Amino acid sequence: MNSLVNIHSRNAKPVKELVAISGKGGTGKTSLVASFASLANHAVLADCDVDAADLHLLAGPHVIRSEPFTGGERATINTNFCSVCGQCQDLCRFGAIHLNGPGNMVFAATYQVDPMACEGCGVCAWFCPNQAIQLDPAINGTWSVSDTRFGPMVHARLGAGAENSGKLVSLVRTTAKQIAEERQMELVMIDGSPGIGCPVIASITGVDLALIVTEPTPSGLHDMQRVAELTRHFGIPAAVCVNKWDLNPEMSKTIEAAAQERGLTAVGRVRYDPAVTEAQIQEKTIVEYRQDGSAADIRKVWRQLRQRLSQSLSPFGVGQTLAMSPAEQVESVSIQ
Repeated sequence: MNSLVNIHSRNAKPVKELVAISGKGGTGKTSLVASFASLANHAVLADCDVDAADLHLLAGPHVIRSEPFTGGERATINTNFCSVCGQCQDLCRFGAIHLNGPGNMVFAATYQVDPMACEGCGVCAWFCPNQAIQLDPAINGTWSVSDTRFGPMVHARLGAGAENSGKLVSLVRTTAKQIAEERQMELVMIDGSPGIGCPVIASITGVDLALIVTEPTPSGLHDMQRVAELTRHFGIPAAVCVNKWDLNPEMSKTIEAAAQERGLTAVGRVRYDPAVTEAQIQEKTIVEYRQDGSAADIRKVWRQLRQRLSQSLSPFGVGQTLAMSPAEQVESVSIQ
């Protein structure tokens, strides 16, 4: 970031990170994150689902900065120096090198690297007897910093078939936290990658709280258990929310019981609500669109999450209280 203030200033607030994850895509975590962002006060959004980013559809970002993401290297062959020995093709375990390149002054055809198949391992370049192969930075995607009606947002998109999604996720998170520290904002809200792979690990590492979003199905139970095991392995505090719980109340109870056995807290349920789709068509979150139905459920879940984040310790050993948004203050008074 340009002209960053001293992020280690004694006046800077410790930044907390909340991530929403799920065992698979389509559980509703992005809709929940967008709704939480509209309820939160002073938060930075980070879309870490870089393989299928869609938080921007609800946040409506105005891009103020966009840069290419270089996540690895890719081999290229200088045909002028290629002696067509075939050693590179024999050594390439990815089948990325073929004798279909342009000819030179000696040979009618030379070897060429398929950029979609190349993994950038460098073996071909290392063993090329003529030093005809070089490794160049590979552009794997783009990342952006934007303004939204909820606050700053960092988001990215990985190129089709591109690798290093974990590295891109780490870049998104690091930038989001830098912005929060620079502007003295107290919360980074992360839309994490689904599953349990490298981008998910990069999404949850070091966060203050992970919200596992699941659905009331047998596969939803299995996915919750897999993600819960991942958070336990890395020592990440986690909670569970069952989305569309009323479609299968008995399975919802089973999931919450399984979560409790693993030491996880069920922070609430969100009912199935056709109004969510209506809100999305108008590019709004459900909590912006209406007050009742699933919007009321999400507000309850957010209060539970905010309370848990407030109870966690800051790096200096002192509990930090997250500020309420004006809408929450009004709601809190009405509840009392």
